[in-house]
Amino acid sequence: MIPFISFFFPPGSSALLRKGVALLTLTLVATAADRPTRRPPHVIADLGLELLWVEPGTFTLGSALDEPGRHKAEGPPVSVTLTQGFWLGRTEVTQAQYQAITGTNPSTFQAAGPDAPVERVSWIDAMAYGRKLTERERAAGRLPEGYEFTLPTEAQWEYACRSGTTGTYPGEPDAMSWNVGNSGGTTHPVGEKKPNAWGFHDMGGNVLEWCRDWYGDYPRGTAIDPSGPERGYYRIARGGSWRMDVSVSRSAARAGGSAARLDYTLGFRLALCPAM
Repeated sequence: MIPFISFFFPPGSSALLRKGVALLTLTLVATAADRPTRRPPHVIADLGLELLWVEPGTFTLGSALDEPGRHKAEGPPVSVTLTQGFWLGRTEVTQAQYQAITGTNPSTFQAAGPDAPVERVSWIDAMAYGRKLTERERAAGRLPEGYEFTLPTEAQWEYACRSGTTGTYPGEPDAMSWNVGNSGGTTHPVGEKKPNAWGFHDMGGNVLEWCRDWYGDYPRGTAIDPSGPERGYYRIARGGSWRMDVSVSRSAARAGGSAARLDYTLGFRLALCPAM
């Protein structure tokens, strides 16, 4: 909303003063119009599922050439601009949230509890979950116009993971991730580890998270709203897991698998994005 701005001019005010104030007013209005509008979280109350708003912006996708643990597939780094904001799950989708929509819980670690991330979910399963939730929420009139539940693109995922940071990790890795060094050989309830600067938990560790893209080379130079190659053999997964070294929780680390792959290290985080 652009604010209404008014000024009082006493009798005898000069034309120059009036002209200067008019220019100031136009500047203030333009600035207000250009400033991004922050949106509140999108909450699905009956599921206890909260998605946080992510502003559009520009960041560097991939890792520096001298980053420890770097793989050649993480570069060369590319400047990416995301022109549209989106909501992203504050945590990974839990076993309870998955079962509430699908009626099933495929997880190996059910003993970890209903608030542990769902795993043994394929990319196909994760996309189907988004479609079912979209249909349900749209029918109930609770879905923003033009948006759908889906998986984040790889660029959206890394942008949210970095949360404004440019280093190897978005924070102290062991404080933010369940990995092979601290997990005890199991997943853990989501949200127990420290969040990143934008409020997202478990983007490193616990379970790998499917992304929408095919696995492929990054574009060269700069990119606007990239969504990966048109085809491929594997889908992207990000973030490391409970059985992986902490280095796989680096912001730029990439992994992947076939769309039908089921594994007790693979889960997902839901996004609410403009429909593609």
